[in-house]
Amino acid sequence: MSQAADRYQQLSSTPPGKFLVGRLGLPESTPLRRYKPGQPLLEGAAVVGGAPEHRLLSTVERVLKNTNTPALAPEAVAGAADKVGAIVFDASGITKSEDLSALREFFNPVITKLGRSGRLIVLGTPPEHAADRRHHVAQRALEGFVRSAAKELRHGATGNLVYVAPGGEDDLESTLRFLLSSKSAYVDGQVIRINSGESSTPRDWEQPQAGRVAAVTGASRGIGAAIAETLARDGAHVIAIDIPQAGDALAKVANRIGGAALHLDVTADDAPQSLAAYLTERHGTVDVVVHNAGITRDRTLARMKPERWDAVLDVNLSAQERLNDALLIGDLLGDGGRIVTVSSIGGIAGNRGQTNYGASKAGVIGIVETLAPELAQRGATINAVAPGFIETQMTAAMPLFVREGGRRMNSLAQGGLPIDVAETIAWFASPASGGVNGNVVRVCGQSLIGA
Repeated sequence: MSQAADRYQQLSSTPPGKFLVGRLGLPESTPLRRYKPGQPLLEGAAVVGGAPEHRLLSTVERVLKNTNTPALAPEAVAGAADKVGAIVFDASGITKSEDLSALREFFNPVITKLGRSGRLIVLGTPPEHAADRRHHVAQRALEGFVRSAAKELRHGATGNLVYVAPGGEDDLESTLRFLLSSKSAYVDGQVIRINSGESSTPRDWEQPQAGRVAAVTGASRGIGAAIAETLARDGAHVIAIDIPQAGDALAKVANRIGGAALHLDVTADDAPQSLAAYLTERHGTVDVVVHNAGITRDRTLARMKPERWDAVLDVNLSAQERLNDALLIGDLLGDGGRIVTVSSIGGIAGNRGQTNYGASKAGVIGIVETLAPELAQRGATINAVAPGFIETQMTAAMPLFVREGGRRMNSLAQGGLPIDVAETIAWFASPASGGVNGNVVRVCGQSLIGA
């Protein structure tokens, strides 16, 4: 796949470039640490702490122990020269606004110790689960703190907030592993909610999808191909799905990952029945379904032709609804099933000339909202990713200044890669992510546009 080189990042990574960036106050664009099999969870130790009456710190310490990651108290690093890989604070015990001073007291002496591609993570209690009004207010304040702190970080570091409902403590591990690792390189400034769910701990965290079947639509290129490759890397047998016209490219993806290619136009009248019949005959059920197929047909609203509107809404939204109906009515989603769908930051913030696309991607979020409770009753989950500026063939063809604006208008001052979207989907799809349900997570480097 052709991608336009990020020459600004290349230049700003050289000694003269770093000098100019600092002198002129330009955006810092640090190459991000991304996952490679076998690499340690973090580069360096993790600084951990919690407010009084915390309830999640023991899970953090267990995950760090299981991954052979040293855990340090703040006083152990405040005056040290070495950088740390992560700073994690359990704020679940903050029950009133006056207690929020614990955030400053913990982070103030250590935040400058966070190293390149480091991780800042705050854990809390969902405000809707608060014991009283003051507790609700204090926990809601964590969002503003984390989003702001994330914008102060440098050198490719990220900050995220995880709300864990009472009873969801045992479902936290997969999310901690994801956010601490380099798999979450482009996930920044996000709020994730975890409830109690039906999770299963993988025998091997490097192969969490072993023995599972995953179906990915729009898998012939770009983000879809990256999703298929990542799920296969994690042990899944992947059914790569795309339109017949993409047959050659689809076959290359399927062959490369040892999966199967299924030629299917998701908008065809018989698509739901065809997919259901294929799954029933070949596998009986499916464990992971990723709705990635999508198109754009941009025009301003005054120039929007009916066929452009209808094509985008049908591919991006209505087809997903029909396929989901067939899977659920036919009871084809296996135990611990995962549905993951691809929305867009355009469905959150909107884009000029994309009323059709924005409507379709906001509708995808609606699918997540309405199906999450039903799937929870089935022991399954549904979540969505909302990519921001991702380096693909489409963005490579953008005019220079439009492309550069997209790259720099986020806290990491660069575009993401297809693998960043794929890694986030793989986390949602993990059998250990049973408590992660009904979330919409932006993969956007904390875009400065939208919520």
